[in-house]
Amino acid sequence: MVSIPGGTFRMGSERFYPEERPVREVVVEGFWMDRGPVTVSDFRRFVDATGYVTVAERPLDPADFPGADPAALVPGSLVFRKTDGPVDLRDVLQWWDYEPGATWRDRPEDHPVTHVAFEDAESFATWAGKQLPTEAEWEFAARGGLEDADFAWGDEHSPGGRPMANTWQGEFPWQNLLADGYEGTSPVGAFPPNGYGLLDITGNVWEWTSDFFGGDQSAKACCAPRQPGDPIARRVIKGGSHLCAPNYCLRYRPAARQAEGVDTSTQHIGLRCIARDFIPNG
Repeated sequence: MVSIPGGTFRMGSERFYPEERPVREVVVEGFWMDRGPVTVSDFRRFVDATGYVTVAERPLDPADFPGADPAALVPGSLVFRKTDGPVDLRDVLQWWDYEPGATWRDRPEDHPVTHVAFEDAESFATWAGKQLPTEAEWEFAARGGLEDADFAWGDEHSPGGRPMANTWQGEFPWQNLLADGYEGTSPVGAFPPNGYGLLDITGNVWEWTSDFFGGDQSAKACCAPRQPGDPIARRVIKGGSHLCAPNYCLRYRPAARQAEGVDTSTQHIGLRCIARDFIPNG
């Protein structure tokens, strides 16, 4: 884990999306944060030790899906499908599919774990003796000591032409130019750390926080379809992902935020933990 010193910072941004406003001063106490997002290997140790079954692996209750064919109610998760060409960006169902059997087990061991709902993330954190960060704690850490910078590494998108995070280059959702070398998620640590030494704090995968998303949630998602039963209480996710592109979702920034349903599991949401009382070895 990495020691995050705490302090006062300007949270939010006035330069991008409405849900990031207003900019306000927030005080954060010091804490420790996982250097990188929880990996598939990390999560596997948790499952092996506890027998935990994720939301995406559990049988679906027909009562939650009135009118649906019971034969179609099989466990799974949302998976991204690149389109053949330009599409209407208002219709996220053109690039998201519900895939039966899609789970956290589908990725390499050194990649961030994905297909984890909020309950899964919270259960892992509890098992590890840690917590999920608040939105303010997450954003303070992601800024790495930089005041008002657009990105976790500064204001320049690609300094010297170098990609600084795993994001989408090209026209979303059909043209990924792969300038960063990755079509999907990347191994944790493939890109430079921020000023606090945190790896993949933006890009690669969205990360759960413990905070509820308050206010109007009707237009706060850029990346995944709404779940049955809206409106529902939603948690804040932070950091953007490998599916964020400037022409559609410039959310791989510390100030960016999104409301996500607690039962949502997709191939681009993961987690990292914090500890407010932690004594490092030695």
